[in-house]
Amino acid sequence: MPRPTLCRFVETTPNATYFKPRGIPASSLTELRLALEELEALRLADMEGLTAIEAASHMRVSRHTFGRILQKARQKAATALCTGQALRIEGGHYSLAEDVTARPGFSGRIAVSCTGPTPDSVVAERFGRAGGFLLVDLPEMSASYMDNAGSQASGMEAGIATVRALAEAKVSVVLGSVIGPKVFAALREAGISVCLDVSGSVRQVVDRFCKGELPFADAPNRD
Repeated sequence: MPRPTLCRFVETTPNATYFKPRGIPASSLTELRLALEELEALRLADMEGLTAIEAASHMRVSRHTFGRILQKARQKAATALCTGQALRIEGGHYSLAEDVTARPGFSGRIAVSCTGPTPDSVVAERFGRAGGFLLVDLPEMSASYMDNAGSQASGMEAGIATVRALAEAKVSVVLGSVIGPKVFAALREAGISVCLDVSGSVRQVVDRFCKGELPFADAPNRD
């Protein structure tokens, strides 16, 4: 069974959503549909001139996922221009980045590294060695506990195995205390955003996240 497509983040919706060859009635044209995340990939790479890594970070997807989105977008745009088809911009799997910053509009699954299976458990300090994660689906606030099997792996593999498990669980955001550079890079590659330096109970940090009090980290907080 294929994995569901994860949400991609775009900065804003376009002012114009339909383009067609001049002088030809729309009824006489075939259409190509460009998803909003595909338009965002074109904007970041070809208008803003960002690297694949930079653009992927903006959209909160892996570099490889960004590359696939950009390739599809360029192919559609070139096909429309070269064959005289109309281009309609609509739909896709996306959320506005501004909606994620204003956390009351956030929809997705967050994972909190914790020392126990309840909302009153304390946030675990070590990400890869955390006993488990409380997975919270927003805005429903439904929660489930995921045991961290990756904690038994050796060395750095503990953190990497944990990232794989969170990605398979369709986690969009991790709330944690301390994360090093390799694990931070692996989370970015998996399209998972991170809030660091959080402490207290799981219940408290989820409440702070929903109020917009926890900023997304743009770098690890441990060497």
